[in-house]
Amino acid sequence: MSQPVNSALSVALYTEGTYPQAHGGVSVWVDQLVRGLEDHTFEVRAISGLPYDRPALDLPGNVRAAQIPLWGDAPRAGPRDPAWQRRLTEAYASMITALCTLDLDRFGAALHALSVLGRSGGFTATLEGSRVTTLTLDLWSDHAARQRRDRAPGDPQLPTPSVADVLDVQVWLEHALRPLSSPAPLAQVGHAVSNGFAGLLALNGLWTHGTPFILTEHGVYMRERYLEFRRAGYSAGFKGMLLRFYRLLCSLTYREAALVLPGSQYNRRWEERLGAHPDRIECVYNGIDPDVFPPAELEPDEPVVSWVGRIDPLKDIETLIRAFDLVRRQRPDAKLRLFGGTPAGNEGYAQGCVNLTNQLNLQGSVTFEGRVADITDAYRAGQVVALTSVSEGFPYTVIEAMAMGRPPVATRVGGVPEAVGNAGLIVRPRDVMGVASALGRLLDDAPLRQRLGAAARERVMELFTLDGCLIAYRRAYPAALAGGVR
Repeated sequence: MSQPVNSALSVALYTEGTYPQAHGGVSVWVDQLVRGLEDHTFEVRAISGLPYDRPALDLPGNVRAAQIPLWGDAPRAGPRDPAWQRRLTEAYASMITALCTLDLDRFGAALHALSVLGRSGGFTATLEGSRVTTLTLDLWSDHAARQRRDRAPGDPQLPTPSVADVLDVQVWLEHALRPLSSPAPLAQVGHAVSNGFAGLLALNGLWTHGTPFILTEHGVYMRERYLEFRRAGYSAGFKGMLLRFYRLLCSLTYREAALVLPGSQYNRRWEERLGAHPDRIECVYNGIDPDVFPPAELEPDEPVVSWVGRIDPLKDIETLIRAFDLVRRQRPDAKLRLFGGTPAGNEGYAQGCVNLTNQLNLQGSVTFEGRVADITDAYRAGQVVALTSVSEGFPYTVIEAMAMGRPPVATRVGGVPEAVGNAGLIVRPRDVMGVASALGRLLDDAPLRQRLGAAARERVMELFTLDGCLIAYRRAYPAALAGGVR
């Protein structure tokens, strides 16, 4: 990227489901960024599901934030002008055609047209109408029939829609397109903290004000949608159309971003495959303040495994609980302490983890301790820190634990192996026996824990400090203004 520029900039910062509405690793990262670049001003636009009452995090003086809910009350209605209504219907039809044919250029042009129309008001009244239902059914059915006839081997199959599929997709798209009728903030540069709907806001800013933007990816947004939809009980038609929307939106955001800054080299490979230009990608690792996470001097006397994070299916806590059950059979005094809150919507998953603990008769050995006031206490609580996620970007919990000299047992997903290096044990995701074996090995071998712990602290000090991360972003914003030239 270009050389450092010290002048203060105004930044439109786009988030989805994280800062400032929820705790978690990405929110920590954003909070560190805006506080570390205190001379810059940040206009945050936060995509949420339902409206939230108040931010979960305190905002510093250089940050202003507004939420953009996808659900809840509809945006201010657009004009009744027949010409506006006709252009909206035409743009929507073009988008449906693009989804059916996976035509990225057509998809981008349709979204751009919707962005222009959205400056006059919301789309809800039109997109909820029966005319749009018929239009969606006809276009989708025609393209599905044509592709059944002409599809070459290996081409993605477009499912034939049922009326229920069409109605579900119509409702979902009406909500998904609401961000395009939210006024884009005026700023010198934009910054999408993830792909997906945050990327849609960044595109809207680019089309409205010509604001160039950078894209940060902690996890790979599209990969996480694939994982999410594997568990979802949606129909094939509904699932297929939503995945096409996400695929084209992610590819368009990659293509239009001035710079793409993944949190790991693993992410980079996905980004290039989905359309990011290799010359516009540069890996920037997450960083922490090592003074906030000093080496933990003492271990607990008994064998304890700590886990830190949010209660979420992507964290695959069930595998950790099952692995710990095997550990405890050999070490009856072992404990598993789980630190972290449950985001709204994940209560069912959290209860499932509690039920599994009870089924395995682990009450008293496994404790769900919620959020802790001082996160360093969670790392000190264990001899070993575990992470059994099925998807990650570059998780703070790993480098925070490493900074405190706690060796991790972590799954080979995302940027985790890049973070751990040779300072911990890496296992396959969903591998109960592998996790149990690695945990047992470290719990039984104090000299190995000490050796890996010292290497972990040294690795963080060399590669993953907050200062290095902030310098990279201080350079990235002016580089985006210069057209992404590095």
